[in-house]
Amino acid sequence: MSDSLDYQAVGLISGLEVHQQLLTDYKLFCRCPAGLYTTTHDGEVLRHMRPTLSELGEYDGTALMEFKKKKEIVYLLNHLNVCTYEMDDTPPFLVNQDALDVAIEICLSMNMDIIDEVHIARKQYLDGSIPTGFQRTAIVGLNGRIPFHGRQLTITHVSLEEDSCREVQDHGHRIVWRTDRLGMPLTETVTGAELVTPGEVRDAALLCGLVARSTGRVRTGIGASRQDVNVSVRGGSRVEIKGVPRADYAVKLVHNEAVRQVHLLEFRDELRRRGMQTSTDIRVTPFDVTDVFAEADLGFMQRAIQGGGKIVAARLEGGLGLAQFPTQPNTTFLDELSGRIRFIACLDEPPIVLCGAMMPEFPNKHHYLNRLRKRMHLGSNDEFFIVFGP
Repeated sequence: MSDSLDYQAVGLISGLEVHQQLLTDYKLFCRCPAGLYTTTHDGEVLRHMRPTLSELGEYDGTALMEFKKKKEIVYLLNHLNVCTYEMDDTPPFLVNQDALDVAIEICLSMNMDIIDEVHIARKQYLDGSIPTGFQRTAIVGLNGRIPFHGRQLTITHVSLEEDSCREVQDHGHRIVWRTDRLGMPLTETVTGAELVTPGEVRDAALLCGLVARSTGRVRTGIGASRQDVNVSVRGGSRVEIKGVPRADYAVKLVHNEAVRQVHLLEFRDELRRRGMQTSTDIRVTPFDVTDVFAEADLGFMQRAIQGGGKIVAARLEGGLGLAQFPTQPNTTFLDELSGRIRFIACLDEPPIVLCGAMMPEFPNKHHYLNRLRKRMHLGSNDEFFIVFGP
């Protein structure tokens, strides 16, 4: 790993959500077989995300963002392992008692207080991985602890919940899911935010997995256990790294995220030095520059134009050099921006976003750039970014 870091000095803290599939014959809220994976399908369901008002008369910000992405969500169905419950056309059956028994056994293994009454609740899932838009989940145990590195690691709670779909493809405005895994029972074991090195995150994930396996009633193999890792440094924000399939992957992932947050705090300080104290101080002006690059010998731009799209440039006043600011190892702020644009705007063809210092070489490059600078009235300390597509 590059970019050495003193984890104690930067105030690294982390917590885990360990998801473990349970070894039951049936799914959690219907009687379809659990663990029967298929590679073929009998039918498809097409759905779109639609935001609705909450009880407080407000729209959820995440739901609005997903709606604006205009995603087509396709579910692949096989009659061997799904029924109308998975597609939200039938109410849930009674909860799988075997799954509940396994969850209680796992809780008892970690000295937890068992809930007097188990209540099924809804947790929003807005990425399309669950057709209902929410996951049915129930807290089973609270206030647990397990011996860990000479101390006690807090287990805040264990929940019993249904698994989500498996992603098949995500391209542009269309995402495809296979539903064979949907509804399988799993437990979510949540630790306290008490892990202070990447190595401790790995060890805690392995320990939680071993506790679950000690029951002899959980699934093993690829995808049977997955971790969501929450990471922050002093002054940073909690970031959730979702779906880590192996505990040892967490070491590099946590390290890189800690490095990223430290660098983003430095990036914030650099913005402030440039007078960008708040979002209103960041002055960005967009320009349609499709005509400027209409004849440029760049395949990705030509495909965007021929597909009925545009080329748009944005001028960032006083932003010269910010795109090259380092974030993660071998990663710059431009890479962060590229990932965000890909996620929100559903643009897939690389390089997704260009900046002044990262323009590719092509015939008469400087001629096109001079036209661009003239069109955008670029100052000596300004930066520009270019995106292209529908």
